[in-house]
Amino acid sequence: MKYLILLFVILTSSVFSQELDCKISINMDNISMSDRSLLSGFENAITDYMNKTRFTNRDWNYDKINCAMNIFMLTASSDGNFTAQVVVTSQRPVYHSDKILQVLRINDPTWAFTYQKGQALYSNQSVFDPLTGFLDYYANLIIGFNEDSWTEFGGTPYFNRAINIDNLAMNSSFAKGWAKGTGIYDRESIIENVLNDKYRPFREAFYQYYYGIDFYENVNKEKGMEKIAATMRTIASLRDKIDFGSDLLRVFFDANSGTIVGYLKNYPDKSIFVLLKKIDPSHTGLYDNILLSNQ
Repeated sequence: MKYLILLFVILTSSVFSQELDCKISINMDNISMSDRSLLSGFENAITDYMNKTRFTNRDWNYDKINCAMNIFMLTASSDGNFTAQVVVTSQRPVYHSDKILQVLRINDPTWAFTYQKGQALYSNQSVFDPLTGFLDYYANLIIGFNEDSWTEFGGTPYFNRAINIDNLAMNSSFAKGWAKGTGIYDRESIIENVLNDKYRPFREAFYQYYYGIDFYENVNKEKGMEKIAATMRTIASLRDKIDFGSDLLRVFFDANSGTIVGYLKNYPDKSIFVLLKKIDPSHTGLYDNILLSNQ
């Protein structure tokens, strides 16, 4: 089955040079009308960059990855310095289905960059630029998690690129948001977690979780639910080995808590939701709704 999934994706897709189909939206409500004029053409520039840049070093033999960046401008200055909050999301299809699964949902509160009206954007991942470096980092994260959902550890090459970008950023004057301890969320923590050997069992469970959903939709619903529940138990078993307050765990559950509930709501052993409350307390309300409805 695992190999059939990959074969299906390859055989039913066209060859694309670019990997992403990224929707960009920019909210400028927090900055003045005069400052908004400084960002003329910015949305188109970001859209072109994300969708026309080739982020991998091979032909992309799959459908483009559906993703989005919702950018909320926070501050602007006439010398071209800006800050923004960005919500990054990505999706992937269920195998042989028209259903869509969310893979990433990251609320990044601290993006500082420079931009001059009409500026052309070029990708060079060996030299840090606070604008394109941020975009390159998230492009690699999107591709990496997408690949991890289809193939065990398939995203490692892209995570390695992302951590290289992070290392360059931390030695720049735009380190805030990149280095640990510079905010409630930092880009260094998530990518270090992904590549840390102690989180390797989590990445295995991450793949098995999406495989369980593919199995549910294509083979057997009851066995599929069991596979999904098993991945939650595997993650719970890591409590003494990994940090359950880590950005990586938060990113996973922020993207998937609703999907988990959707697929396990008819699971006969409702204690799985008690377990989920322990490993994902930030979404306790979702799990309590299922427990209360079965009292």
